[in-house]
Amino acid sequence: MTADPATLAFYRANAPQYTRDFAQKPSRHLDAFLDRLKAGAKVLELGCGAGCDAARMMERGFDVDATDGTPEMVAKANEHYDVGARVMRFDELMADDDYDAVWANACLLHVARSDLPTLLTAIRRALRPCGWHFASYKLGNGEGRDLLGRLHNFPDPQWLEDSYCNAGFAIEGVDIFPGQGADGTPRDWMALTTRRPS
Repeated sequence: MTADPATLAFYRANAPQYTRDFAQKPSRHLDAFLDRLKAGAKVLELGCGAGCDAARMMERGFDVDATDGTPEMVAKANEHYDVGARVMRFDELMADDDYDAVWANACLLHVARSDLPTLLTAIRRALRPCGWHFASYKLGNGEGRDLLGRLHNFPDPQWLEDSYCNAGFAIEGVDIFPGQGADGTPRDWMALTTRRPS
């Protein structure tokens, strides 16, 4: 599993504008996800971006490990919200039963389709038994690049659900909703709330 150089380069070059545009409010799915967790749960955030989701988790009393694959995004997250974010690419996730939850909003969509099963296995391994995982994806019919040159896996719903089930997750909730990405292209999105079985 390797990170896509062009996608990383986009976020490194555009961190100031990207974090300014997307630092205003937490994800629409965040509070409902946090409501499933025990007080003080330890949460790993992958792709923390501007840091607003991590800040909301901390505000609600959770123990947050905010990570992002680019130093520039981490610097902006800490500048905006002081969340103690650290640099970690998805392929560097080596945790073992360390977290009660893994939050990955609008970031795993950049993982190549061939690499996603390996990453989902790593996320499952990072979770404690009965731990929760959330991720959201732009839907489509196959891997490609958006108008900004970023790699996307663009899955269809069945492929995505099958990928999670094959990685050993139980799917607890699915939400398909209209939206658009930073390139302005309208697309349906799919949000999955999943759990590592006991």
